Amino acid sequence: MKKTLYPLILTMCCLLLVFSVLSVTAEAPVIITILHTNDIHGRAESGEGMGLSKIATLVKRIKSENPRTLLLDAGDTIHGKTFTNLTKGESMIKLMNAMGYTAMTPGNHDFNYGYQRLVSLDTQVADFPILCANIKKDEGFLFTPYIITEVDGKKIAIFGLATPETLYKSHPNNTKGLEFINPNTAAQDVVDAVRGRADLIIALTHLGLEAGSEFTSERLAREVSGIDLIVDGHSHTPLPAGKMVGSTLIVQTQEHTKYLGRVDLTFTGAGVEMKASLISGAEAAGIDEDQEIVGLIATEQANQQAILETVIGETSIRLIGERQSVRTGETNLGNLITDAMRALSRAEIALTNGGGIRASIEAGKITVEDVLEVLPFGNTIVVKEMKGSDLLSCLEHGVSLYPEPSGAFPQVSGVSFTIDPTKPAGERISAIQVNGKPLLPNEIYTVATNDFLAAGGDGYTWFAPAKNVGELGGLDEVLVEYIQSNGVIAPEAEGRIRVGDTSTQAPGSIETVACF
Repeated sequence: MKKTLYPLILTMCCLLLVFSVLSVTAEAPVIITILHTNDIHGRAESGEGMGLSKIATLVKRIKSENPRTLLLDAGDTIHGKTFTNLTKGESMIKLMNAMGYTAMTPGNHDFNYGYQRLVSLDTQVADFPILCANIKKDEGFLFTPYIITEVDGKKIAIFGLATPETLYKSHPNNTKGLEFINPNTAAQDVVDAVRGRADLIIALTHLGLEAGSEFTSERLAREVSGIDLIVDGHSHTPLPAGKMVGSTLIVQTQEHTKYLGRVDLTFTGAGVEMKASLISGAEAAGIDEDQEIVGLIATEQANQQAILETVIGETSIRLIGERQSVRTGETNLGNLITDAMRALSRAEIALTNGGGIRASIEAGKITVEDVLEVLPFGNTIVVKEMKGSDLLSCLEHGVSLYPEPSGAFPQVSGVSFTIDPTKPAGERISAIQVNGKPLLPNEIYTVATNDFLAAGGDGYTWFAPAKNVGELGGLDEVLVEYIQSNGVIAPEAEGRIRVGDTSTQAPGSIETVACF
């Protein structure tokens, strides 16, 4: 009996041990890390944020700690600064290749070079897919709608969504012929297609969380079931621990590489746990820049020198952009810039702040580099609808410190007025006309301005709540295009802003700009 029983007991113990080991192995958690960026707007170098060289160091460090790591971008990445604008996005895509991005979705400003350019970058330059499930052309998808990638046995579905606001938050010509589908409808189609084929579903979106927008990532989470994680952009919203909407986690990293987003996904037998965080520039202050990225940026900048030296026109007279002049009165360069804004946006009025003009252009040939020295901030043009009374408030604010220099001093096109500096601030403007007709307080006017003022910058708080009806590319790009366009006559140097009967304009007027 003992000879029979002992082997049986031994066998059972061995089987129990095997089952125990298998059970522990099956329940061992799998941790996958999602790193993400959004709204970089061409900021490859450090400045407002860390810059891509430090982001790259962080990515490499995290990947060394957990090789099960994906890197995603939620759009508005390849436009906004000279570094990327001069190459129409290619320089940024090359950096993203070197950093090992898994995928990106297009933001509205990524269309600023035209959708054909974005498709070309996707198919010919990027080592990663541009994903978008809600843009079609001729019944077919413009970009790959989704991918399913396997990480340590776990299948991750990632699909992209672009904001329909792109139709007016980039120049309409940039999206002509494209159909933007309802993002929620497109998302549900993708979720239904990948359900059962993926362990986790990620929506990579450029929708944002801005109140009043028709389509937001929060609405997507509420109305489309089955999305586990939304990696978002567009509204420049920092979400330090993410935002839960039902069972969906929404994450976003603000803007300009100020943060690197991180989501740790822990898969267990019970499901998946998601933990979101943001890595700040302060936390990354002590880390070294990735030298591969530093070298790529330096090489690209050297290659761009030939573009910067390109002659785009010629002026027979000096264009005045000195700090003292543009912050205290109308100048011929201020007029040229605002005329370009108004002409290319087709707005009735254009207004920019004198503080945004940083250099003069000497008589003679005008180069791309000259324009970039004048307008170095990478601002874009925004068109707002404003009541005449709000426009008047903006102008009163702009001249409130006159004759003291002020960065808010308005350079304008399509509007003229007289300042009486003897009157109190808020009551100084009279004889205001819009394109030769008296301003009507209750009339709605279209006003082109820069994105800094559009958000209420320099105290222009009336712009922020005004309805946004259009966006163009960079202010510098618009001025280059305007100078290059044939038959351009440069603006007169005086007459738009008057002080009594005396122009605030410095002596001298510009005659013509020869265009190439």
